[in-house]
Amino acid sequence: MLPCNGKGAKIQNNPHDKLGSLLFPFLISLKAFYSDHFVLPLPLGHRFPMQKYRLIRDGVQAAVPGIEFHEAPFTTDGMLALAHHPRYIESVATGTLSSLEQQTIGFPWSLRMVERSRRSVGATIAACRAAIGQGTAANLAGGTHHAHAGHGEGFCVFNDAAIAARLMQAERRVKRVAIIDLDVHQGNGTASILANDDSVFTLSLHGEHNYPFKKETSDLDVALPDGAGDDIYLAALRNALATLFRIFAPQLIIYLAGADPHEGDRLGRLKLTLSGLAARDRMVLEQARQREIPVAVTMAGGYGRNIQDTVDVHLQTIAIAASYARGSTA
Repeated sequence: MLPCNGKGAKIQNNPHDKLGSLLFPFLISLKAFYSDHFVLPLPLGHRFPMQKYRLIRDGVQAAVPGIEFHEAPFTTDGMLALAHHPRYIESVATGTLSSLEQQTIGFPWSLRMVERSRRSVGATIAACRAAIGQGTAANLAGGTHHAHAGHGEGFCVFNDAAIAARLMQAERRVKRVAIIDLDVHQGNGTASILANDDSVFTLSLHGEHNYPFKKETSDLDVALPDGAGDDIYLAALRNALATLFRIFAPQLIIYLAGADPHEGDRLGRLKLTLSGLAARDRMVLEQARQREIPVAVTMAGGYGRNIQDTVDVHLQTIAIAASYARGSTA
């Protein structure tokens, strides 16, 4: 009798289907897709750290060798409709979101907000395609996991992971996708959109008492207490990954590598050190490499009291991803 995943779907004995025993080639470079030059205009004093994305790309260019940069492609309405209601897509595109809808998102509407949101999704789509072909790739933004099918919230307009997962399936690149969400906030939008989809496994490791205060149900939710540090976090992640791979066999992982579990994050409420976050990233990428599963990495949240702390966490994630892309674990 075949084992079942958390949604009752049967798992085939061969976890990779057409991928077979593919060994990803050692790469000279990690493909990284950026959208920081599509700037979302925000009022003075707005708490969303828009500038971090340019700082990440500048930092990667300066400090991480072997990165191949690509501009994020545009995402069409048809692609967005794989995860979002047409009415919501039209309201975003035409600027007819209500004041309450804009307030829930946390951004004022503008044409540049729409363009930025489409490009951020496009970067995750491109990273998934590149990862499937080469093993590992990255979006230097993304991780907009609070966006639901019919509305945005929590600084998230469109849900890049849900859209990308379904598009990779529609393009027949993969059948089964795991979304490993290690932002400090639960991926409530992702869980809601994919709640009845047996082909996508959603794992969220997050702060129990943090936003969103009404949680959705992921396939596997691991809620951590305020103040949890490296040891508690890494033990919980190890157990969660073991559960995921025991009951589900993904052909692609979309990894939301949030910087907000860091001890210096003003919204995080956890106490992970920079080295603890490095161990987190290596654990995910090593588990994927052992199973020959491609990984598309996104940056997700980060709200450091010192913005450079957030940037340093993201730079570390990209450096580790680049080392795995090259076939090393430096």
